[in-house]
Amino acid sequence: MQNEVVLLHGWGMNKQVWQLIETELAAELKRPVRALNLPGFGGEALPETHYDLDAIVESIDTFIQPNSIVIGWSLGGLVATRLAATRPDKVAHLVLVASNVQFCESDIWPGIKPDVLAQFKVQLAKDSRKTIERFLAIQAMGSEHAKADIKQIKALLLQAPEPAGTALSAGLDILQSTDLRHEFSKLTCPITGVFGRLDALVPAQVVDELSWLNGAFTHKILPKASHAPFISHRQEFITYLKSVL
Repeated sequence: MQNEVVLLHGWGMNKQVWQLIETELAAELKRPVRALNLPGFGGEALPETHYDLDAIVESIDTFIQPNSIVIGWSLGGLVATRLAATRPDKVAHLVLVASNVQFCESDIWPGIKPDVLAQFKVQLAKDSRKTIERFLAIQAMGSEHAKADIKQIKALLLQAPEPAGTALSAGLDILQSTDLRHEFSKLTCPITGVFGRLDALVPAQVVDELSWLNGAFTHKILPKASHAPFISHRQEFITYLKSVL
Protein backbone atom coordinates (compact mmCIF):
# COMPACT_ATOMS: atom_id res chain seq x y z
CA MET A 1 0.00 0.00 0.00
CA GLN A 2 1.23 3.50 -0.88
CA ASN A 3 2.11 5.97 1.85
CA GLU A 4 -0.79 8.27 2.62
CA VAL A 5 -0.18 12.02 2.58
CA VAL A 6 -1.56 13.84 5.64
CA LEU A 7 -2.06 17.63 5.58
CA LEU A 8 -2.08 19.66 8.81
CA HIS A 9 -3.25 23.31 8.80
CA GLY A 10 -1.98 26.35 10.71
CA TRP A 11 -3.22 28.53 13.59
CA GLY A 12 -6.76 29.89 13.28
CA MET A 13 -7.32 27.85 10.12
CA ASN A 14 -9.00 24.50 9.37
CA LYS A 15 -8.56 21.66 6.89
CA GLN A 16 -10.56 23.50 4.20
CA VAL A 17 -7.47 25.59 3.35
CA TRP A 18 -5.99 22.52 1.65
CA GLN A 19 -8.98 22.14 -0.69
CA LEU A 20 -7.25 23.97 -3.53
CA ILE A 21 -4.42 21.45 -3.78
CA GLU A 22 -5.77 18.25 -2.19
CA THR A 23 -7.13 16.63 -5.37
CA GLU A 24 -4.26 17.80 -7.58
CA LEU A 25 -1.68 16.62 -5.06
CA ALA A 26 -3.28 13.17 -4.93
CA ALA A 27 -3.23 12.96 -8.75
CA GLU A 28 0.36 14.19 -9.08
CA LEU A 29 1.80 12.09 -6.25
CA LYS A 30 -0.39 9.08 -7.13
CA ARG A 31 -1.19 8.48 -3.46
CA PRO A 32 -4.12 9.08 -1.14
CA VAL A 33 -4.14 12.59 0.39
CA ARG A 34 -6.11 13.52 3.50
CA ALA A 35 -6.41 16.81 5.38
CA LEU A 36 -7.13 16.76 9.12
CA ASN A 37 -8.56 19.37 11.47
CA LEU A 38 -6.48 20.02 14.57
CA PRO A 39 -8.57 19.76 17.77
CA GLY A 40 -10.81 22.78 18.35
CA PHE A 41 -10.54 23.91 14.71
CA GLY A 42 -13.07 23.37 11.92
CA GLY A 43 -15.62 21.88 14.31
CA GLU A 44 -13.26 19.23 15.72
CA ALA A 45 -13.69 18.46 19.43
CA LEU A 46 -11.24 19.83 21.96
CA PRO A 47 -8.85 17.43 23.70
CA GLU A 48 -10.23 16.01 26.96
CA THR A 49 -7.00 16.96 28.73
CA HIS A 50 -5.08 20.24 28.92
CA TYR A 51 -4.65 21.72 25.42
CA ASP A 52 -0.96 21.62 24.48
CA LEU A 53 1.23 20.28 21.67
CA ASP A 54 1.23 16.73 23.03
CA ALA A 55 -2.56 16.77 23.38
CA ILE A 56 -2.86 17.75 19.71
CA VAL A 57 -0.51 14.92 18.66
CA GLU A 58 -2.47 12.49 20.84
CA SER A 59 -5.79 13.52 19.31
CA ILE A 60 -4.69 13.17 15.66
CA ASP A 61 -2.54 10.07 16.18
CA THR A 62 -5.39 7.61 15.59
CA PHE A 63 -6.14 9.18 12.19
CA ILE A 64 -2.58 8.76 10.90
CA GLN A 65 -1.43 5.50 9.38
CA PRO A 66 2.12 4.18 9.86
CA ASN A 67 4.67 5.45 7.30
CA SER A 68 2.65 8.51 6.30
CA ILE A 69 4.05 11.55 4.53
CA VAL A 70 3.05 14.34 6.93
CA ILE A 71 2.87 17.89 5.57
CA GLY A 72 2.50 20.56 8.28
CA TRP A 73 1.88 24.23 7.53
CA SER A 74 2.92 26.82 10.13
CA LEU A 75 1.59 25.61 13.54
CA GLY A 76 0.81 22.30 11.79
CA GLY A 77 4.55 21.97 11.16
CA LEU A 78 5.22 22.03 14.91
CA VAL A 79 2.59 19.30 15.34
CA ALA A 80 4.11 17.25 12.52
CA THR A 81 7.62 17.63 13.98
CA ARG A 82 6.52 16.52 17.46
CA LEU A 83 4.62 13.60 15.86
CA ALA A 84 7.77 12.53 13.97
CA ALA A 85 9.84 12.82 17.18
CA THR A 86 7.47 10.89 19.45
CA ARG A 87 5.91 8.44 16.95
CA PRO A 88 8.61 7.81 14.35
CA ASP A 89 6.70 4.82 12.94
CA LYS A 90 3.95 7.21 11.80
CA VAL A 91 6.13 9.60 9.78
CA ALA A 92 8.08 8.28 6.79
CA HIS A 93 8.74 11.79 5.45
CA LEU A 94 8.23 15.14 7.20
CA VAL A 95 7.36 18.20 5.11
CA LEU A 96 7.38 21.64 6.75
CA VAL A 97 5.54 24.41 4.91
CA ALA A 98 6.36 27.96 6.07
CA SER A 99 7.03 26.50 9.51
CA ASN A 100 9.67 26.77 12.20
CA VAL A 101 10.87 24.59 15.06
CA GLN A 102 10.89 27.66 17.32
CA PHE A 103 8.49 30.38 16.16
CA CYS A 104 9.51 32.98 18.72
CA GLU A 105 12.64 34.93 17.77
CA SER A 106 15.63 34.84 20.12
CA ASP A 107 19.18 36.21 20.01
CA ILE A 108 20.32 33.10 18.16
CA TRP A 109 17.18 32.02 16.30
CA PRO A 110 15.17 33.76 13.55
CA GLY A 111 11.41 33.94 14.10
CA ILE A 112 8.47 36.17 14.99
CA LYS A 113 9.24 39.05 17.33
CA PRO A 114 7.94 38.09 20.82
CA ASP A 115 5.92 41.32 21.16
CA VAL A 116 3.97 40.50 17.96
CA LEU A 117 2.78 37.21 19.45
CA ALA A 118 2.07 38.90 22.80
CA GLN A 119 -0.06 41.52 20.98
CA PHE A 120 -2.04 38.78 19.25
CA LYS A 121 -2.74 37.23 22.64
CA VAL A 122 -4.11 40.51 24.01
CA GLN A 123 -6.23 41.16 20.89
CA LEU A 124 -7.52 37.58 20.86
CA ALA A 125 -9.14 38.10 24.27
CA LYS A 126 -10.96 41.16 22.89
CA ASP A 127 -12.04 40.02 19.41
CA SER A 128 -11.07 36.62 18.02
CA ARG A 129 -12.52 37.17 14.53
CA LYS A 130 -10.65 40.44 14.02
CA THR A 131 -7.44 38.84 15.34
CA ILE A 132 -7.69 36.01 12.81
CA GLU A 133 -8.30 38.54 10.02
CA ARG A 134 -5.21 40.48 11.05
CA PHE A 135 -3.24 37.24 11.14
CA LEU A 136 -4.42 36.48 7.58
CA ALA A 137 -3.20 39.88 6.44
CA ILE A 138 0.26 39.24 7.92
CA GLN A 139 0.37 35.80 6.27
CA ALA A 140 -0.12 37.25 2.79
CA MET A 141 2.12 40.30 3.34
CA GLY A 142 4.64 40.66 0.56
CA SER A 143 2.88 38.29 -1.82
CA GLU A 144 2.25 39.76 -5.30
CA HIS A 145 -1.44 38.93 -5.00
CA ALA A 146 -1.91 39.39 -1.24
CA LYS A 147 -5.54 40.59 -1.46
CA ALA A 148 -6.58 37.67 -3.64
CA ASP A 149 -4.76 35.21 -1.34
CA ILE A 150 -6.52 36.57 1.77
CA LYS A 151 -9.91 36.49 0.03
CA GLN A 152 -9.34 32.89 -1.04
CA ILE A 153 -8.22 31.70 2.42
CA LYS A 154 -11.17 33.48 4.09
CA ALA A 155 -13.67 31.90 1.70
CA LEU A 156 -12.25 28.43 2.43
CA LEU A 157 -12.24 28.97 6.20
CA LEU A 158 -15.90 29.96 6.23
CA GLN A 159 -16.87 26.51 4.93
CA ALA A 160 -16.29 25.12 8.44
CA PRO A 161 -17.30 26.21 11.96
CA GLU A 162 -15.27 28.92 13.70
CA PRO A 163 -12.37 27.77 15.87
CA ALA A 164 -12.89 27.30 19.62
CA GLY A 165 -11.49 30.09 21.79
CA THR A 166 -9.53 27.55 23.85
CA ALA A 167 -7.81 26.25 20.71
CA LEU A 168 -6.92 29.76 19.52
CA SER A 169 -5.50 30.84 22.87
CA ALA A 170 -3.60 27.58 23.48
CA GLY A 171 -2.36 27.63 19.87
CA LEU A 172 -0.75 31.04 20.46
CA ASP A 173 0.81 29.71 23.68
CA ILE A 174 2.32 26.84 21.67
CA LEU A 175 3.72 29.27 19.08
CA GLN A 176 5.14 31.46 21.87
CA SER A 177 6.79 28.79 23.98
CA THR A 178 7.64 25.72 21.88
CA ASP A 179 11.25 24.91 21.04
CA LEU A 180 11.68 21.70 19.05
CA ARG A 181 15.25 22.32 17.91
CA HIS A 182 16.61 19.36 19.87
CA GLU A 183 13.88 16.96 18.66
CA PHE A 184 14.35 18.19 15.08
CA SER A 185 18.09 17.54 15.23
CA LYS A 186 17.46 13.90 16.22
CA LEU A 187 14.94 13.06 13.47
CA THR A 188 16.08 10.28 11.15
CA CYS A 189 13.35 10.46 8.48
CA PRO A 190 13.77 12.60 5.33
CA ILE A 191 12.75 16.21 6.02
CA THR A 192 11.69 18.69 3.35
CA GLY A 193 10.88 22.37 3.74
CA VAL A 194 8.99 24.79 1.48
CA PHE A 195 9.31 28.47 2.40
CA GLY A 196 8.37 31.90 1.04
CA ARG A 197 11.11 34.51 0.68
CA LEU A 198 8.57 37.22 1.61
CA ASP A 199 7.19 35.45 4.69
CA ALA A 200 6.77 37.88 7.60
CA LEU A 201 6.21 35.09 10.15
CA VAL A 202 8.92 32.54 9.27
CA PRO A 203 12.07 34.33 8.03
CA ALA A 204 13.68 32.58 5.05
CA GLN A 205 17.08 32.56 6.83
CA VAL A 206 15.74 29.87 9.16
CA VAL A 207 16.58 27.32 6.45
CA ASP A 208 20.30 27.72 7.18
CA GLU A 209 19.71 27.00 10.87
CA LEU A 210 17.51 23.98 10.10
CA SER A 211 20.10 22.63 7.63
CA TRP A 212 22.76 22.97 10.32
CA LEU A 213 20.56 21.16 12.89
CA ASN A 214 19.76 18.17 10.68
CA GLY A 215 21.66 16.96 7.62
CA ALA A 216 18.54 15.16 6.31
CA PHE A 217 16.82 18.53 5.74
CA THR A 218 16.37 19.74 2.14
CA HIS A 219 14.40 22.81 1.15
CA LYS A 220 13.08 25.19 -1.46
CA ILE A 221 12.48 28.92 -1.01
CA LEU A 222 9.87 30.36 -3.38
CA PRO A 223 11.14 33.89 -4.17
CA LYS A 224 7.75 35.60 -4.53
CA ALA A 225 5.75 33.63 -1.96
CA SER A 226 4.77 34.64 1.57
CA HIS A 227 3.35 32.48 4.39
CA ALA A 228 0.90 30.41 2.30
CA PRO A 229 2.97 29.20 -0.70
CA PHE A 230 0.58 26.33 -1.44
CA ILE A 231 -2.13 28.92 -2.17
CA SER A 232 -0.18 31.78 -3.77
CA HIS A 233 2.18 29.55 -5.80
CA ARG A 234 0.22 26.33 -6.03
CA GLN A 235 1.86 24.95 -9.17
CA GLU A 236 5.44 25.57 -8.01
CA PHE A 237 4.56 24.04 -4.65
CA ILE A 238 3.07 20.87 -6.15
CA THR A 239 5.89 20.51 -8.70
CA TYR A 240 8.52 20.71 -5.97
CA LEU A 241 6.73 18.21 -3.73
CA LYS A 242 6.41 15.83 -6.66
CA SER A 243 10.17 16.06 -7.27
CA VAL A 244 11.06 15.21 -3.65
CA LEU A 245 8.30 12.71 -2.83
